[in-house]
Amino acid sequence: MAVRSQVIETGNCKASDLYDQVFTPDAWKLMIPAALYTVQNNLQYIAVSTLDAATFQVTYQLKILTTAICSVLMLKTILSPIKWFSLVLLTCGVALVQLKIGGGDSSHNKVMQTSQNLEKESYDDGAKKIVGLCAVTVACIISGLAGVYFEKVLKGSQPSIWIRNLQLSFFSLFPALILGVWWKDGSAVWEKGFFFGYNLTVIGAIACQAIGGIIVALVVKYADNILKGFATSISIILSFIASVYLFNFPVTVTFLIGSAMVLIATYMYSKPDKPDSQKKDYHPIEEEEDIGNDYSMNEKVDITNNGYVKVSGKD
Repeated sequence: MAVRSQVIETGNCKASDLYDQVFTPDAWKLMIPAALYTVQNNLQYIAVSTLDAATFQVTYQLKILTTAICSVLMLKTILSPIKWFSLVLLTCGVALVQLKIGGGDSSHNKVMQTSQNLEKESYDDGAKKIVGLCAVTVACIISGLAGVYFEKVLKGSQPSIWIRNLQLSFFSLFPALILGVWWKDGSAVWEKGFFFGYNLTVIGAIACQAIGGIIVALVVKYADNILKGFATSISIILSFIASVYLFNFPVTVTFLIGSAMVLIATYMYSKPDKPDSQKKDYHPIEEEEDIGNDYSMNEKVDITNNGYVKVSGKD
């Protein structure tokens, strides 16, 4: 308490004020998405280490559908049939785009097949694929649940997005320390130190993850979590295009068809739905707007549950 009572001021920012903003009475709400995101990230590493790139990327796109389902269940989001169709089309398109990535008889696979016992490799690969598929499937479910829950917290609270990110980062430390440091690499960390193995590549990856997390939170705050999934899917296609020019990856027919499907699906989802014909006599008003003097006594004014006013002849 003595340390907290000391005010360390930098410009117009006070450390005590920052403490009070981060550790608010409702900060505990971030414990749930923090734990879910930590488990999800660890499951992704397990999946990547046991599955080939194509299988992982294709299967991981299920998170878009899980996000949509969670949005409908938790946020009461209403998706039109066209939007549902666009979700299915997007998933199929990304699957086609990723179908050839990591597949085929690459030189790496040939070396692996000739350097190991084929029978033992087949058995081990089958077991690893089961573990990997289970990991990526659970990660997809957790991704949708955590993302929509975080969206609900962001849009239903006063603290800024930066404060929410600080809270999320703080509560992520505890499951990360338990899963990664103590349970997985406890002996190595104890023997070689916490920062053993850190290099420019690792630091760059950490920086990208941190910046990406902030960008994702901004998207969730000002758009919605399903659009974030669409943006992620499009980024996969852009990464593939960059790989074509930088690493001479071959462009396949499935890539072209899948790219077209994703772009069409994105357009279909972003296009606003047609206004309901039942709202033609309605116009939105503020809850506290005084409408008593705006209409004549010969007109009947009804306020609907969705914030619209209907004007009709008085009975």
